[in-house]
Amino acid sequence: MASPLLSYAEAAEQVHLFLLALAEGRAIPIDPHGDPASLLEPLGNAPEAPSELVPLADSAGRVLASAIRADRDLPPFPRSTRDGFACRAAEASTNQFLFVAGHIRAGQDPGTIGGGVLGPGELWEIMTGTPVPEGAEAVFMVEHAEHSASPAGPNSGVVPDFVRLIAPRVLQPGENIVPRGAEARAGDALVLPGVRIGAAQIALAAQCGYSRLAVLARPKVAILSTGDELVPVETTPGPSQIRNSNSPMLAALVAEAGGEAIVLPAVPDHEDALDEAIRLAMLADLLLITGGISMGRFDLVEDALTRAGARFFFGGVAIQPGKPVAFGQLPRLGTRSLPFFALPGNPISSAVTFHLFAAPLLAALNGDSGPKPRFALARLAGEWRGKPSLTRFLPGRCDFAAGTEVQLVPWQGSGDLAAFARSNCFVVVHAEASEIAAGSLVQILLT
Repeated sequence: MASPLLSYAEAAEQVHLFLLALAEGRAIPIDPHGDPASLLEPLGNAPEAPSELVPLADSAGRVLASAIRADRDLPPFPRSTRDGFACRAAEASTNQFLFVAGHIRAGQDPGTIGGGVLGPGELWEIMTGTPVPEGAEAVFMVEHAEHSASPAGPNSGVVPDFVRLIAPRVLQPGENIVPRGAEARAGDALVLPGVRIGAAQIALAAQCGYSRLAVLARPKVAILSTGDELVPVETTPGPSQIRNSNSPMLAALVAEAGGEAIVLPAVPDHEDALDEAIRLAMLADLLLITGGISMGRFDLVEDALTRAGARFFFGGVAIQPGKPVAFGQLPRLGTRSLPFFALPGNPISSAVTFHLFAAPLLAALNGDSGPKPRFALARLAGEWRGKPSLTRFLPGRCDFAAGTEVQLVPWQGSGDLAAFARSNCFVVVHAEASEIAAGSLVQILLT
């Protein structure tokens, strides 16, 4: 794979071009340094994403396939936003005592109270969220009310007959009332397809009468870890062996991103084993391979992908950790090509490159319109010094408090899983930087 080392921005643009082409079923440039018009790799038409109906309680984390629509006006009646007294604004603003003609509680129909209409010179006691009676145009808060002096006073347990708005307060028409249909009209699309479903969307769907939601099927992601040194998690490693931590880590990242992980058995650094494992992965929607992609004598993944007919969009990015990462696609008969990422074998390298490159592609395959990757800004606690080099992604721990401060987590390189487990983000150090002063605003990659 004789391709130049790309900057992070160039590599991210290649993934972005692939996503655009995937959505439109067209070709993309395969060499960012060449002539885009002459170097085009056809993707094939992207099939319509399948969907399924799931119970509302099981929809969290899935991607919406059909819009959530209002089944009636929201709110379905003029709604009080305060505990207090429904009134005519002009009458209440005189600060004169008015007769309390009715009392309405949550779930009660105003039409069942008296004539169902607020008369001149009258008030209705009302609760937050309840329907405002016909004839009322404002609500004043109970804290702003003065009760008439009578044996049935405010401490007697009986609501007084007369109440007034305390001077010099005045009311405007519409104050503390949400009009019917102010939030939505019946039939309005409230949440569009492509939105990741969370607690807010579930609450809204419940309000609109959805007991089930149409969601997009999860894309299947094949995960293949490689290396002679790997043994299963439950195995006691030998002196030169390590447990396979990349597969369960990537499976967790895939699940968090909305995919369905298919964890293939780890394979040793042998051509036949690699060829067979790649063949087994061809039914997936995305392939993630870890290990065997650097420049060592036994780094055989690039050759195995090439034997399978791979076209590489890039093979190396000027980042640390994660420099050897490769991105491409494998041909498949009768359907669109299989996109793949070959990720470095060190676990933090795999995690960084997953967040930067694989997560956006997986989101697109999942129909998720949310932004990936996600960055934020924070103040660096302590200083950083180093030599200008590649763009670095250093383990950090952000407090996400009002001041948003991030600390660098001491680490021993991209194999330090203990440091990774203590972090909750990566601090971005741009390639030209040699020092960052304490308190400086830095970019962080959210995980």
